[in-house]
Amino acid sequence: MGLDSLALQLLNGLSHATTLFLMASGLTLIFGVTRIVNFAHGSFFMLGALVSAHAVTHWWPQLGDSALGYAGAMLLGAWVAALVGAVAEVLLLRRMRRVPELYQLVATFGLSLALHDAMQWFFGPEEVFAPRFPGLKGAVEIGEAYFPTWQLFTLLLGPLVWLGLHLLLKRTLWGQRVKAATQDRDMLDALGVSPAPLMLGVVMLACALAGLAGALQLPREPANLQMDLSVVVETFVVVVTGGLGSVGGAFAAAVLIGVIHALGVSFVPQATLVLVFLTMAVVLVLRPQGLAGAQVQANQREAVTVFSHAPGGRLGVALWALLLAGACWALGQGDYARSLAEDVMVMALFGLSLQWMMALGGLVSFGHAAFFALGAYAAALTHLSWGWGLLLALASGVLVALLAAAVFGVLVVRLSGVYLAMLSLALAQMVWAGVTQWVSLTGGDNGLIGLRLISDEARPWFGLALAILLLVAVALLARASRSSRGSALQALRDAPLRAAASGLPVAVLRYQVFVWSAALAGLAGGLWAAVKGAVFPSVASVATSVDALLVILLGGVHQLWGAVLGSAMLVWGGAELGQGLTYWRGVLGVVIMLVMVLAPSGLAGGLQQAAQFWRRRSA
Repeated sequence: MGLDSLALQLLNGLSHATTLFLMASGLTLIFGVTRIVNFAHGSFFMLGALVSAHAVTHWWPQLGDSALGYAGAMLLGAWVAALVGAVAEVLLLRRMRRVPELYQLVATFGLSLALHDAMQWFFGPEEVFAPRFPGLKGAVEIGEAYFPTWQLFTLLLGPLVWLGLHLLLKRTLWGQRVKAATQDRDMLDALGVSPAPLMLGVVMLACALAGLAGALQLPREPANLQMDLSVVVETFVVVVTGGLGSVGGAFAAAVLIGVIHALGVSFVPQATLVLVFLTMAVVLVLRPQGLAGAQVQANQREAVTVFSHAPGGRLGVALWALLLAGACWALGQGDYARSLAEDVMVMALFGLSLQWMMALGGLVSFGHAAFFALGAYAAALTHLSWGWGLLLALASGVLVALLAAAVFGVLVVRLSGVYLAMLSLALAQMVWAGVTQWVSLTGGDNGLIGLRLISDEARPWFGLALAILLLVAVALLARASRSSRGSALQALRDAPLRAAASGLPVAVLRYQVFVWSAALAGLAGGLWAAVKGAVFPSVASVATSVDALLVILLGGVHQLWGAVLGSAMLVWGGAELGQGLTYWRGVLGVVIMLVMVLAPSGLAGGLQQAAQFWRRRSA
């Protein structure tokens, strides 16, 4: 590659950095003031792009004929994104400020589902190709290469936006109050400054920046309904690399990630995504709080959280028998019901694997799909390559996931909270990139198909064995939570500094619970491959990791039967909604938001509280 081509790629990276910075600065402003990790931020990016694209193509095509009109359409997209963000802040974000970060993340994921289907209903599913920006249609000559004038404009826009935000936060009274709110909201309230309008303004500004970032993409690419998830993952990488709450850190990280992305496209296009997430992982290992973030507070917990067990005595036996009978009934109702029941039980096992490390150890993972995928691919490959049967294939999946967790767990013990979650997401994305691009081994997007891990004769008994395995896993979780090691883990979860001062082996306990949780996820992945008869890269995707989070948060993180109830709601309920509703994901998103707002302890916790209320009332 010559110097001209290298310079061109670097400019491409810096132009891309502007988009990342506009997104990351808004996300970090929201987190700094509200302490909410907004997973729906990509939806406002997409909303800004779709509004601006329709403005210059369908609503007022004459706007695309002049630079002023086109710029007005882009600002319209940013303004609509700000208004929708204001509605979301009043109806959802304001009610989620006092709950743990993970619940906020899942609630905003539900918001993203609802906004996605709302935009699909309003704008339609088609891509929208906007015209080139008037006056900036040409290219600048760089040696023997040419760089688009529009991208040069966006490259210069990034530093200007950073300067504007810097002056806004440093030189204005509003900005000073915003910075004060990031440090101590309660003290600001005590001084007579109402935090509600301040936080509303921050959310509107952040969503406007996201909408503007989406609108700026129109001269380069069409607006479509896949823009949200692709950009939000990379935005999280930038925010965490720069340091949560730091606008300057977001700018530095955006430039770093943008340049690495561009160089990766030039030199190792097959491993570009791996390089981006590897960069974040290296930064977090060397500097756990990010490039410019404040030191992570190790003891930002709510209070001691009790792990709720199933009822004991005759009622407990009846509950176990009822669940087993229900599984057997579903398995005998035909292929469709049997398939759904198997999906529910495998997803419940996957949720239980995450519940082990979250409910007992307080370790949060956004990338638990990495171990699920490793287990699935290991089981499939050993079966296809060497003809191994079900038990040996499942054992290989558990072993591969266990070995990966044993290596990765060395890094995990250094981090906590969102930083740990993002590091796990980096691992999952690298696994996803690996299975997608290593075509000779994994088949790439074509996947591994034709698996016969379960014979036709064994199929009726497989479902029963799966139900028994799920009940055993639930029983082991109950036993572990009552054991001395489980008590130590819960002490570490609720008060890590006090646990360390008491002489508990903090790093060892965190490492052990992480490794065993990954092993159970590997088992669930192997069972998924057996049930489906095929494995595709989607098993390692962000959506799969989010499914595991949804399973336990809908059911209840600290509820013993939460994963089972959450899996039934997500898998079975989603399938039933999908048959009768066109926009069922939007409905599911609304349900998720309602559960997170009205019953943060999950459905199992809500049912338990309702039962206690009626017992007290009847007494």
